[in-house]
Amino acid sequence: MDTAISFPKYKKYKDSGVEWLGDIPADWTLARLGSVFEERKEKVSDKEFAPLSVTKNGVVPQLATAAKSDDGDNRKGVRLGDFVINSRSDRKGSSGIAHSDGSVSLINIVLKPKGIVPSYCEHLLKSNGFIEEFYRVGHGIVADLWTTKYWDMKSIQIPLPDLSTQQSIANFLDQKTAEIDAAIAKKQRLIELLKEQKAILINQAVTQGLDPNVPMRDSGVEWIGKVPEHWLLPPMYSRFRIELGKMLDSKKITGKHLVPYLRNTDVQWGRINNTDLPMMDIDPIEIDRYSVRNGDLLVCEGGEIGRCAIWSSANEEEVIGFQKALHRVRSFQSSEENIRYLFYVMKAAGDAGAFQLTAKTSTISHLTGEMFRAYRLPKPPIEDQDKIVDFLDTELDRVNELVQRERTSIKLLHELKGAFISEAVTGKIKL
Repeated sequence: MDTAISFPKYKKYKDSGVEWLGDIPADWTLARLGSVFEERKEKVSDKEFAPLSVTKNGVVPQLATAAKSDDGDNRKGVRLGDFVINSRSDRKGSSGIAHSDGSVSLINIVLKPKGIVPSYCEHLLKSNGFIEEFYRVGHGIVADLWTTKYWDMKSIQIPLPDLSTQQSIANFLDQKTAEIDAAIAKKQRLIELLKEQKAILINQAVTQGLDPNVPMRDSGVEWIGKVPEHWLLPPMYSRFRIELGKMLDSKKITGKHLVPYLRNTDVQWGRINNTDLPMMDIDPIEIDRYSVRNGDLLVCEGGEIGRCAIWSSANEEEVIGFQKALHRVRSFQSSEENIRYLFYVMKAAGDAGAFQLTAKTSTISHLTGEMFRAYRLPKPPIEDQDKIVDFLDTELDRVNELVQRERTSIKLLHELKGAFISEAVTGKIKL
């Protein structure tokens, strides 16, 4: 992305001789990273120095989701103004200036800036070019196990304008990135509002129907509330055949009758992964019980309980199994059931937390077949189901287009932010 259109360039450039930098302003110098940073190797305890997390958004107080270690006394000390970078390639881009004293895990490299403006070095070392160079000089077996140590990175050549220019660049990027971040935050909030709108649309349509003037009655189910008077709420067992998948053990991953099978993780809301599936042995006499066909609804019985999607395949002859972590839902009378309506009802129930309220709680929550079969969900006449599905398909497509538009805009803003940083810290634009 070209950010130089509205910014002047320096009068004269020179070849840096460094691939990731290219040409730099003639009056800038090059220095090895180790000459302007000193590695901090202080070992501390998280009892004395608050634990910090090193993320793509910078160095922050330890996240609730961060992996906790029992060895809290074996951490690296961090001081205010230090630059911290995660050494592992699966944490690519996780780095930043520390805004307080603290401690980080040993996989991080802690650097004390010397003779370089800290805010300039933060933008420089978080630029896309440096990030790629940092991991290029590392070592590992495969890309996601790559590690870069301090002695690898200290020889990386970095551009150094004078301190005044460093500060000017930092001030410009602080302001520009803050403006872009604010714009991204607004768009992310809009996406959340659009998602809420989708949830409201689905809930209202599947529980109240499309006719606002129809007489209503109490459903007797808390999350559903009132439903049209002519709708039914029969138990699932009277409408659908619900089958839990095949138990998987070491004996069933080998055998004479191997077929690909679906796992819990393959089933997401409204979509099913059908590539690179593992294999399971299913005896031919069990195929009908433990395989899927077009129009089946697959429902997660654990994890995110109730998450579901409809199976559809162009190759109807292929046998695809499903394991015990999934329920297969198949209507007894397809003339009375629109499976997409059931999908939308399940989505509304999931959004309302209805399955969590009834799930069996142990070390992990599960929706047992017995519970699921007893569940009562709205059953409008098939004509109403068809109209609701058509309405939701149309309206949700419209909302999804708006969401995708905002996501595309966010992606472009991230690219613009990265381009501004790279162009400024390598001298491609003059500030």
